[in-house]
Amino acid sequence: MTIEQVREREKRQNPKLESNAIESQSGIKQSCPDWQGSNINYLIQAIAIVRTFLDRHIARDRGSEISFAEIDSQTLDAIASTMSSSPALEQVCRIFELSSFERQILLCCVGQAIDPEFPNLFAIAHNQAELNYPTFQLTYQCFPDPHWNALTESRPLRQWQLVHCATSPELPRACLQIDEAILNYLMGEPYRDPLLSFAIAHYPSSPTPPPLQPSYEKIAAQTVAVLSCPPSTLPIVQLCGTLRESQRAIAVKVSEDLQLPLYRLSSDAIPSNRDELQNLVMRWQRWCTLDPGLLLVEVNSSFSVGDRSSRPLLDAFLQLLNVPVLVAIERRLNLSHPAVVTFEVMGLEYEEQLELWQAAWPDSDGDLARLAAQFRLSATMIETASATVRSDSAIAPEERGNRLWNFCRLQARPQLEGLAQRIDIRATWDDLVLPERETGILQQILTHVRQQARVYQNWGFAGKNQRGLGLSVLFAGASGTGKTTAAEVLAHELQLDLYRIDLSAVMSKYIGETEKNLRRIFDAAEVGGGILLFDEADALFGKRTQVKDSHDRHANIEVSYLLQRMESYQGLAILTTNLKDDLDRAFLRRLRFVVNFPYPKAPQRSQIWQRAFPEQTPTEGLNFHLLGQLDITGGNIKSIVLNAAFLAADADEPVMMKHILAATQTEYLKLGRSLVSTETRGWDI
Repeated sequence: MTIEQVREREKRQNPKLESNAIESQSGIKQSCPDWQGSNINYLIQAIAIVRTFLDRHIARDRGSEISFAEIDSQTLDAIASTMSSSPALEQVCRIFELSSFERQILLCCVGQAIDPEFPNLFAIAHNQAELNYPTFQLTYQCFPDPHWNALTESRPLRQWQLVHCATSPELPRACLQIDEAILNYLMGEPYRDPLLSFAIAHYPSSPTPPPLQPSYEKIAAQTVAVLSCPPSTLPIVQLCGTLRESQRAIAVKVSEDLQLPLYRLSSDAIPSNRDELQNLVMRWQRWCTLDPGLLLVEVNSSFSVGDRSSRPLLDAFLQLLNVPVLVAIERRLNLSHPAVVTFEVMGLEYEEQLELWQAAWPDSDGDLARLAAQFRLSATMIETASATVRSDSAIAPEERGNRLWNFCRLQARPQLEGLAQRIDIRATWDDLVLPERETGILQQILTHVRQQARVYQNWGFAGKNQRGLGLSVLFAGASGTGKTTAAEVLAHELQLDLYRIDLSAVMSKYIGETEKNLRRIFDAAEVGGGILLFDEADALFGKRTQVKDSHDRHANIEVSYLLQRMESYQGLAILTTNLKDDLDRAFLRRLRFVVNFPYPKAPQRSQIWQRAFPEQTPTEGLNFHLLGQLDITGGNIKSIVLNAAFLAADADEPVMMKHILAATQTEYLKLGRSLVSTETRGWDI
């Protein structure tokens, strides 16, 4: 596009330019009231002055007697005086502290980019047709006050990549090209760097963002105060926690208060190559220098603090930055930056959640307190849950409470799905046979979960001491005595999801990994209010041993971390063990309930046999009293019943004692036991 074409385009877009034009010394019409048009005309006039210098150089080389008008800045000053703010060219020169010689080099590159006559002009000035581009050698000869270091990496043209030098054996003769983003900025366009678009994205702002809750508002205000420090002491602010949505809400509030647009960078987009990393840092700092913004670096959950590759890259990136930046990360990271400020972004407090629920359901019948105590949802999720249930006209008013509860439970599932196995809950009280004392303890556990909002919040126990509020219980007993079934019964009664923790996936031989896995599980469970079931807990929560080597020391650290976390966890954690005596005594002290599942006696075994058959199963001649003589646990009984059902189905008969006998013999072989005559005494088969 020629200079005249640029000017004609501006006329079409701004019809007032022609009527409000003034004649410049070179005959180019400049606009007064419109900044965009005036900025273009200012740039065109500046390029015209550069061309005059080039024409003089060509005339001198040819010994020409052509005279040129004196070059002055009066025309440029006249244009600038009519503009509401300084021209983009002057902003760039001022911000990056360009000398007058460097300014002329930059304008040479602009002329080369927008005026097709400039390549021919450079070829004539070089006296070589193939050199139809600006070079440092030529500019050094054409413009006043030249200095050789203008093209070194320590000077702004190359330090900030305002111009690029094409590959050449001799740098002074290399082709100089203006950076695309800088060219657009000089033309009056909003600054955008296309090379950063793959990594850094503008965070869209809501026209009416929801107000922050007081705990988050306090963090945002403190962050604004920290980032308002002088640039020489600008710190890195870490927002630590697993609630990424809340971290973003705080960042949005900070950007609004600082009046800076918010941009987002994923830690995965940080390049591993050091040169690319430095280029990313330079380009973002150049962006912020021309158009200040706030950067939110989101460290993905897969990021490991102990990782030897990703952590140094993130540290180096943040170390080089000297612009406002927030880091959203799960756990605090020790950075090399001299000033790092950390804020813990926890879930909303009970009172804050209750206030949000009451605003969403002003006509509630009182179940909101339990919702606020059980789930730790964000303000957006509470609003979404309320709107979803209210919009469903098919839900009866009396069923909305249950539907809302189930909706909250479902929204929390993704947090734990990848960390633990969710158990499909089917067991009820009818499936559990326990002595009256143990059944009473299970009922007390239900009471503690249901009444935690009243006792902790309304009666003030949470304010007195945050430690020890976690409801951790131990189910101890031999395999098959009903420990897992009891956990299912509790989950069914409380309408909560039950997750079995796979210890083989939690425990790791790498230092710090076990604690990291446990932390992710507990953090996710606190959001969703799920019940955690640590099966065979003695493998992970065993006694702390005497330290003999580094393995013992780190194993003890894992147990100690778990003890601390269980004290602060406010959900229900169920631990099962076959070996109660092997558990750490300090761990047992932190348990609120211990339920012993005794080996079932004959009367209990008879009840288990009677309840093991579904109503649809055809049976004939079953004597549950005699079946109770078999000295086995409830788990073995279920296996025998299922095996006997298959045998009967294959024989096209109802389940009879003979099928149970055959299935029992198979089960005893599996257990390595012999079926003695006293166990089948009275069986008439």
